[in-house]
Amino acid sequence: MLVGCLLEVQTIVEVGEWAGALGPDVAITILFVVLLSHGIISGGACGNPSVSLQRYLQMDASILTTLLALVAQFLGSYLAILAAGYYWGLELTDMHMIKNLMSSECSTSLKTTLHQGFFTEFVCAFVFHLILLGLRRRSALVRIPLIAALLTFLSHSARNFTSGFVNPSLAYGLTFQCPGFSFLQYTGVYWLSSVTGMTLALFLFMGHIPKLFSRNLLYSQKKGVRGPKGDKKKK
Repeated sequence: MLVGCLLEVQTIVEVGEWAGALGPDVAITILFVVLLSHGIISGGACGNPSVSLQRYLQMDASILTTLLALVAQFLGSYLAILAAGYYWGLELTDMHMIKNLMSSECSTSLKTTLHQGFFTEFVCAFVFHLILLGLRRRSALVRIPLIAALLTFLSHSARNFTSGFVNPSLAYGLTFQCPGFSFLQYTGVYWLSSVTGMTLALFLFMGHIPKLFSRNLLYSQKKGVRGPKGDKKKK
């Protein structure tokens, strides 16, 4: 659902300004609405492989559950590509007609070098996961709008570099099919950087990675507070 909706947002970004008089401000607004709606409708469902791996490293999910989640996320992304291609083929609007003609030669979201792209996605993923960990105990009324606003901000800030997907399956659906870079190069920029940023954020937030280290490596454990010892009364 998320990949399919963002493919439509990507269509507005690419051809909306001269095919439907829709400027960048409209695209940003629609992106925020899509992310907000996705957070509300999906509830506790996770469409981000990095978040699924984070739950596994926190020992909140088993290896089997994590593997099934990863397969489902990438399979869903691939099915969304097929569904979007069919939808564009119907040519219901001028934008879809143009997008259908351009679908075989889509423009990549990676608009910089591999090193800069990796660093950009790494920073975006690190910030996203660090804030996500800080908001995990907050109410959904607070968490969902803030996460939607954060993802919109990261996407807008990184639009001239990588688009700040911070989601491996989302990046696969939106840009891996476009020419310009090999599959391995896309993997390094969008997958490896996202997992690295997530791991570092988890380590700094918790002081250790529960799946790998049981001992807190950064923060000392607080001991129980002891009250003052009073003189024992002799009977």
